[in-house]
Amino acid sequence: MATLNRDGVSLYYEVHGKGPALLLTHGYSATSRMWDGQIDAFSKHYRLILWDMRGHGASDYPADPAAYSEAATVAGMAALLDAVGAEKAIVGGLSLGGYMSLAFHLTHPERVRALLIIDTGPGYRNDEAREGWNRNALKTAERYETEGLGRLAAGSVEMRTSTHRSAEGLALAARGMLTQKDARVISSLPTVAVPSLVVVGADDTPFLAASDYMAAKIPGARKVVIAAAGHAANIDQPEAFNIAVLDFLKTEGLQT
Repeated sequence: MATLNRDGVSLYYEVHGKGPALLLTHGYSATSRMWDGQIDAFSKHYRLILWDMRGHGASDYPADPAAYSEAATVAGMAALLDAVGAEKAIVGGLSLGGYMSLAFHLTHPERVRALLIIDTGPGYRNDEAREGWNRNALKTAERYETEGLGRLAAGSVEMRTSTHRSAEGLALAARGMLTQKDARVISSLPTVAVPSLVVVGADDTPFLAASDYMAAKIPGARKVVIAAAGHAANIDQPEAFNIAVLDFLKTEGLQT
């Protein structure tokens, strides 16, 4: 357990195990604790790196809205790999963490050995659809501003079981990190040239079509649907999730 300073913002992270680096990023309003069910299984084969995004968990909650952005998040991920001495890593995440993993690959393709995209959407090509997503993100920010951390109780399991110090950080993260500005990430899918696994819970209805789309657009991608699982497939069905990920990485020659 350690912290990394990025332009005055302290980012909490922890490293488990030895071997090839595996960086996992949590979803919006969740924390690194959402991966507790993966630590034992993954750390037997990998140097598992978990962290809290800014405005979340044990990381800092800067007051400056400009501190929250996709670019700052991607830069933080690169800095984490630098901090642990990993030139390349298997990179993955859930929901917003999966989107940021795709954004990381877009910016640093040379640092990615494989992608794990879990219960995630790749963004929107259509401006109107993106604006609809952004309106919902801004409404989420407003709810945190008015309801405080009690808003977490309305979320999926990875949110309900997370601990945060400030609802204001989550509101700022919604405004600066959950909102999307363009179609760069979704447009980059056909250029992905690393082994990629798309995982989705069978009951995660809002993300089923997005998962199909990513599996079709990313060359050679494999898709796994986890039965009896919702938006946090790794929490709802940890054993099935762990087997799916480890089998994929073993098949791709990425397991020690």
